[in-house]
Order: sequence, then structure tokens, then C-alpha cells
Amino acid sequence: MKEYIEQNKERFYDELFSLLRIPSISAKAEHKEDMRRCAERLAVLLMEAGADFAEVSPSDGNPVVYGEKFVDPALKTVLVYGHYDVQPPEPLEKWHTDPFEPVIHDGAIWGRGANDDKGQLFMHIKAFEYLVRTGKLRHNVKFMFEGEEEIGSPNLPAWIRANKKRLAADVCLVSDTTMISEKVPSINCGMRGLSYLEVKVVGPNKDLHSGHYGGAVANPITVLCEMIATLHDEDGRVNVPGFYDKVVELSRADRKMLARAPFDLKEYKEFLDIKDIRGEKGYTTLERTGIRPCLDVCGIWGGYTGEGAKTVLPSEAHAKISMRLVPDQKSGEITKLFAKHFKSIAPKYVKVEVKECEGGDGFLIPISSEAYKAAARAMGEVYGIEPVPSRGGGSIAVLAEVQKILGIDPLLMGFGLERDTIHSPNESYLLKQFFAGMESIALFYKYY
Repeated sequence: MKEYIEQNKERFYDELFSLLRIPSISAKAEHKEDMRRCAERLAVLLMEAGADFAEVSPSDGNPVVYGEKFVDPALKTVLVYGHYDVQPPEPLEKWHTDPFEPVIHDGAIWGRGANDDKGQLFMHIKAFEYLVRTGKLRHNVKFMFEGEEEIGSPNLPAWIRANKKRLAADVCLVSDTTMISEKVPSINCGMRGLSYLEVKVVGPNKDLHSGHYGGAVANPITVLCEMIATLHDEDGRVNVPGFYDKVVELSRADRKMLARAPFDLKEYKEFLDIKDIRGEKGYTTLERTGIRPCLDVCGIWGGYTGEGAKTVLPSEAHAKISMRLVPDQKSGEITKLFAKHFKSIAPKYVKVEVKECEGGDGFLIPISSEAYKAAARAMGEVYGIEPVPSRGGGSIAVLAEVQKILGIDPLLMGFGLERDTIHSPNESYLLKQFFAGMESIALFYKYY
């Protein structure tokens, strides 16, 4: 495929940039029309690449792009999943370029969605195009691109159930993850689940003068901080009763296999500009971010935070809390356990509310499967080294639903790198990863 890429790369840039310029931000209601524009553009690109059919299908939320190409009912069918929605670009002042005016420099594509996930799903369209135009396609291929992954895919499971028959496939192929490094490729064998909540601690019925009431009435911000401080024990374990009840401890052999992944702690700390690491006792950094669950505070606020002083004892304090879950932990169960525990530790001088925001279960796939072996062979050929099986620390909640509803395993051939800073300002995607991804995907079809 190298020659095909070289002959068409300028066109590839133009087509990808037409997607990246659309601010398809699912978290913001004002971008509803941008979501549709992006979906319609993807449907056009699928048809131009050789699909027999492509449509923008309505859901209870943002539309789903569906496309298909049938070669022979006797052949295997691959369902390609991706998402066209992106994270908000804020803080805008941290960007070196306009987040929605993509550019190429320093060997990378820069812009919101360059990697996550427009750049990565685009690789599948181009690999498919290459196979169709060269007469090498020996599979039936279906495409399912959603517009709500960044907000937890609230409406896709229902859409999948309603379209279960036409989505029938042998494997779900996904590129929406990172690999260990550009020199050591990896294939994610599983992803963590997610339970995301918002908590509110309420004290007095209104904001109070801190001089008149300070020292006599409980400050909700202080109370919230004290409550949060109890959520981990001294060994870094989550201090919620029942949290670990369904966590399966990996065998020594499994941990040894995952330890094949190269990791430089000094380089890790330098990259993050931290002096030391912290996490659950008894586990390595890679294990803490892959095979172990965790709890983090993602945001906290209350009182007056504007410029200058305002001597106020606030009525309320809020926090957003994320729990990454490993397979066998169920998001709904963990959410209930957390809510029960958090309310139970509240002192009597405050009231506590816990609101569920989003969630989903994790999943695992066997590395003995035919699909995994085909992906490993393909990536090994492109990178010159056998890929390492790994566990993804993040969550693509809907893939557990795909596995459950359609009865097929997701295969995560991700080509992003940590340097790409997805979800942060200055997102980028290395061109060599962009092209290596296309080559690897094309070879997957050859070997699967």
C-alpha cells in the first residue's frame, strides 16, 4: 500500500482536513448542526471510497453513519467502529494553532480530532478504498461511526439493538486507542469501564458572610475535601466497601506477559514533569493504568472563584469523580456502592447528593483469536517487531455493548501515541503513524 499512499497522500490530507475543520463537539448543544455536517461528510467519503451504500441514520441523539460493501455472503464480515465527535478545545489560549484549522508541521497533523478519532477512523476508509480499487477486498465490510463517544455513547446501544440484523459481523475492528510507542507496537486486549459521577455537598441554605459565620458553621468546601480525602487508604486502594469484590487478580503468567511492554520510569516522570509517582501498592505503573481500577477527582468547585476577594462561606461545594473499572466490575453496581458510601460518611451538618453522569463496562478479548493473530501479523510486518498485548487504561464504554448485543469481540488496532495529547490542547497525529495504520489495516484484511 505504500505506493498507493504516496500517490494519493495530498488528496488524503484534503479529505481528512475537511472533517477536522468541522467542530463536531458532542458536549455542546450549539454544535448540533456541526454534528450532522460531519456525519454527512463521512457518508460521502465512504461512497467515494467504494461503499455500496452509506447513510446518515437518525438516533435519539446525534446521527450514526452507516455504510457497507458486500462482496460475497460466504466471506467473513468486518464491522468497523469509530466516532466523529471530538472533545471541546478549551483552554483555547493553550493551542499553538487554531484547533479547527488543521496544519502539518514537525511530521504531524495538528488539530482537534487529528488522532481522536477522526484521523484514526479515516485510516480505515482509506485502507478500504485501497482494497476496493485494487481488487483485493475479500471481505464484506460494514462501517458504524457514532457522534457521541466523547459523552459516553448514551444512544448508540439502542441504535445497535434496533439495527442488530444488518450489523451482523464476525469481528468489530476499532482504531481509537494508543500503542506503547512508535518502535514497539501493541494491541489492546481490553479496556477499563467507567463510572462517572457528580457530588454536591450542601451546608447552609445560602452563602454566608465569612466574618459573621466563619468558625461557627461548617464550610461545604472543607467538608467535601475531608470526605474526598478518605476515598483512598494509605496503600492507594479505593476505600469504598465492596469496590474490589469482583476484581479478578491476574496470574503471575499474565502479569509477566504484560510486563513485556517496555517502560522507562525516568522518562515517564520527565515527560509529565513530576518528581515521583503514586498509586496502588504492589503494582507497577503500567498495571495501575491497565489491569487495576482507580478513582480520581476530575473537577472540584464552590464558593467565589472570580478576581479579587469575596469573603463568603459558600452554601454548596461540588466535585466530579471518575472511577475506571476493570472487567467483571459493573458500572451500575459500582455507582450504587459509591453513592451509598459517600452519603454514609457525610457528617450531620451537611446534606449530600450524588448524580450519575455516565458509565459503561470494560471488556477483554482473547489473544488466541483468529482476528488478534491477523492483526498481530499485520502490525508485525509493518513495524518489523511483534506487537505486545496490552490493556487500555481508558474507556470506550459502548464496545462492551457491541460485544454483548452483537456477540462479537472488538479488536483494538490503535495507532495513537501518548505524545499526541488527545483531549488536551495541541492534539496531533504523527504522519508515520497515520500511514503505518493504513498499511496495517490493509494487511489485517489480507491475513484475516
